[in-house]
Amino acid sequence: LLDTQVETDVPRTTVGLAGDHGSVEMQELYETLSILAGGIETLNNDGQRFTDAQSERQTSIYSPPFYSSPTGYKMRARLYLNGDGNARRTHMSLFFVLMRSLNDPILKFPFNYKVTFCMYDQTPAQRHIIDSFRPDIRSNSFQRPRSDMNIASGIPKFFPLAMIQQEGNPYVRDDTMFIKVMVDFGDMPKTLLPYALSLNPGLPMHVQQAMIKQEAERRVQQQSE
Repeated sequence: LLDTQVETDVPRTTVGLAGDHGSVEMQELYETLSILAGGIETLNNDGQRFTDAQSERQTSIYSPPFYSSPTGYKMRARLYLNGDGNARRTHMSLFFVLMRSLNDPILKFPFNYKVTFCMYDQTPAQRHIIDSFRPDIRSNSFQRPRSDMNIASGIPKFFPLAMIQQEGNPYVRDDTMFIKVMVDFGDMPKTLLPYALSLNPGLPMHVQQAMIKQEAERRVQQQSE
């Protein structure tokens, strides 16, 4: 699990990816079924960031880089708080960026794994905003990186700005927002996503993976009865 921190001042957001916490957790991730690789971005100072984004002083925010495993893909998230392209001034845009690393010679390209973004509802209701995309393997964004970063690709209309700017919305609390990035290496059924994202993010990644596997087996058993 990867954590990255980015401040969220509207144009300035803190993004935290839970994964920079060191080799022990990364090793656990590597040693288990690598169903998911995830990052949690913590966006702080959201108000100021939105202001910066609207004034175009800072149009986008990068999360710190994270890896899918110790010998895996290097990646990061890119967030446009005031939207990008045809989503400008209407939606928050969220993108995935492949980065060049020393691991690349042994990895398979083009990158062809589903990427899921989850913006956490910070209230007990847990109505998280979840959206996914599958890479277009013809795009340069998913080929082996030849420079530090590939071109970002993802979901331009991730979430309406009108809703995120509402006073008291459940996604921004104490000027902070949390966004999880998940890479699905095991083609997890869509119906399992809400369960996977409802798990306590504080649990080690290998524990979360075991719980997801158990839940999948339980559902298969239920259907066969």
